[in-house]
Amino acid sequence: MSDQVIQLLKQAYGDEIETVMNYMSNSIVLDGVRAEEIKESLDQDIQEELTHARQLGERLKQLDDAPPGSMAFEASQESLQPPADTTDVLAVIDGVIEAEEDAIETYRSLIHAAEAADDPVTEDLAVTLLADEEAHRTEFRGYRKEYRKD
Repeated sequence: MSDQVIQLLKQAYGDEIETVMNYMSNSIVLDGVRAEEIKESLDQDIQEELTHARQLGERLKQLDDAPPGSMAFEASQESLQPPADTTDVLAVIDGVIEAEEDAIETYRSLIHAAEAADDPVTEDLAVTLLADEEAHRTEFRGYRKEYRKD
């Protein structure tokens, strides 16, 4: 199996786990009436992102590898950290969009690497996860439009 496919699967797995952590933090700390819809959306997305991580981990196992543990984890989602101002919903929305765009880029790279490695199973998984991330990005772009009207 391609080293690039394995590396991208591990990167995507770590990114999904980090996203779960940040979505959970933000869904807890945001304050205000306007934050409720965003908090609910983040709560719903947590389970989906966990499912993505599990699917990626299972694919790594199928390829005779393993998902990385916490000691191999390197955080990178600076823009998705909970805001100091817990009513700054727009900062969270922008952070989610950036995280989704990073995930989209990773899954596109994984699709290309899997195709080059003649690994249609990983390619299919990456296409499915790419569609989910694009849907999340679209949802949060809609929230951003709404918040910028004010």
